[in-house]
This record gives sequence, structure tokens and C-alpha cells, in this order.
Amino acid sequence: MSEKRKIEPKAGSLLISEPFLQDENFVRSVVLVCEHNENGSFGLVLNKLSILKLNELMDDVPLSGCEVYVGGPVEQNTLHFIYYGEKLTENSIELAKDLWWGGNFEDVLNKINLGILKTDLIRFFIGYSGWSIGQLDTEIDENTWIVSETVDSENIFTASPEELWKIILKNMGGEYQMLANYPIDPRLN
Repeated sequence: MSEKRKIEPKAGSLLISEPFLQDENFVRSVVLVCEHNENGSFGLVLNKLSILKLNELMDDVPLSGCEVYVGGPVEQNTLHFIYYGEKLTENSIELAKDLWWGGNFEDVLNKINLGILKTDLIRFFIGYSGWSIGQLDTEIDENTWIVSETVDSENIFTASPEELWKIILKNMGGEYQMLANYPIDPRLN
């Protein structure tokens, strides 16, 4: 494979796990980087569905069918969210065009209840993915992650969790299109 141009991760970029990564927390994962700075990195795995629904995690939440994703292996007692569209709450941070991270949870629930925000345009996550100072850069140097600067915000919410990894690699074009078809276990090919 040809030498890849190293892309530095930043808030709003995607980390796509290399096809041979066998860490059970990150096999075929796509991680949205929410923070990357001198203190470390924070992200959310976009394509790992949990077995829980939001109303099973929180009392008085009327969203009975709202799925929850596993944002990563760190602090799985925390709840995070991203949403697509216009900024709906003061503390939300824009990561990409029309892609927002966090904010006031009560405001967002209220917007859902009023029909201003559709549940298919928001994702809730338990836990997160975190890296200490320099750890993510080291993993990128070791070819654990492919970094994509391009985020198709709408794709995050419309693609199935099982297909998101492949779709993003295919959309990156070139040699990444070939990686999208790499078998999970090449011995079974």
C-alpha cells in the first residue's frame, strides 16, 4: 500500500479503525472526535449499538424506542449525545456542518417532545472513547486508525451501524475503497 499522508485528528474528524484491528471495543468502528488537544482526546463510537433504550437508563424519559449507542469503554455511567440540524441548545458545540455535540439535555428532550427535533436526528451514547496526552497520535502513527477530515453528518444518522464503517471507507475513495471490503477474518475468505 502506498505511503499515506498523515492527517492530524481534530474535533469533527472521524477515526476509522484499520480492518485488522482486533480490540473488541473498536473492531470496525467509526469514532467521531469531539475534542483533541494538549490534554488528550475524546470521541464517540458512532456504530456500536447497545442493548439498552434511553427510557431504560433514565426515569421520566418518554422516548421508549430511542436507541442508545456505546460511545466507548470509558465511564459507561455517563450519557452523551450528538444531533443533526440547527443548533438547539446554547452549550452545543458544532463539530461539522449541522453536526452538534452536547448541550443542555433538558432543552434537547423538550425539543424532541415538541417535535422540533426528530429522534432519528439525535444519537445518545453511554460512555466514551478517551486517549491520554499523545496516545491517539501514537495509535495513528502505528496505523491503528485512518483519519478522515470529511464528515458526512447526514450519513452518520442514516446509515445502519453495521454498514457505516464500509460506507465511510468507500466514500474516501482510492485505496480505502479496497479496505472497505477487507474480511473481518481473512482466513475465512
